[in-house]
Amino acid sequence: MTFLADLRKSYERATFDETEAAEAPLAQFQTWLQQAIDGGVPEPTAMTLATVGPEGRPSTRVVLLKGCDARGLIWYTNYASRKGRELAAHPWAALQFHWVELERVVRIEGRVERLPEAESDAYYASRPLDSRLGAWASPQSEVIPGRSVLVTQAAEAALRHGLNPPRPPHWGGFVLHPEAWEFWQGRKSRLHDRIRYRPADPGRGEAGWVRERLAP
Repeated sequence: MTFLADLRKSYERATFDETEAAEAPLAQFQTWLQQAIDGGVPEPTAMTLATVGPEGRPSTRVVLLKGCDARGLIWYTNYASRKGRELAAHPWAALQFHWVELERVVRIEGRVERLPEAESDAYYASRPLDSRLGAWASPQSEVIPGRSVLVTQAAEAALRHGLNPPRPPHWGGFVLHPEAWEFWQGRKSRLHDRIRYRPADPGRGEAGWVRERLAP
């Protein structure tokens, strides 16, 4: 059996300095995301979403980024799922991208809110038919007796809605409005590069976003 404590990797692909970072974190993120896509990283838009439950216990799951703009980062899900319920009660979350092949991690924290219904409608209509029916079929996060339940409910949704199912009222988009970004680049000897962006404090004579280096 492999001894886990003996597994090691030296990170030597790239460097990341605060003087080279974009002035705004969104621009820096878009650059790294495009490099992940161009570099053939599997599932470059996959991100871990962390939320907090009513008892203060954190939970994580992987969702897919479906948009990023001046508002923040966007994904879609079932509002009645565990993550949907937790965000309704505590509308703050953290996201993390891990692009292993590039030895990079991006972390984002901020406030979350639902997207306007019209925007969720438009994205839902762009999805493949089986995915649209699946949103009707799956009572996400609920206990079910077996997969046959999903298959049956998907078939029933197809009979009921045909080729143009409307967006389920329990399904739609979220946007996280970033209040902190961190960009991590693996480096040799575990002396990694960590650059954080935080909102400027006008009271300290700062403007825009402030870039800071964190100790690894």
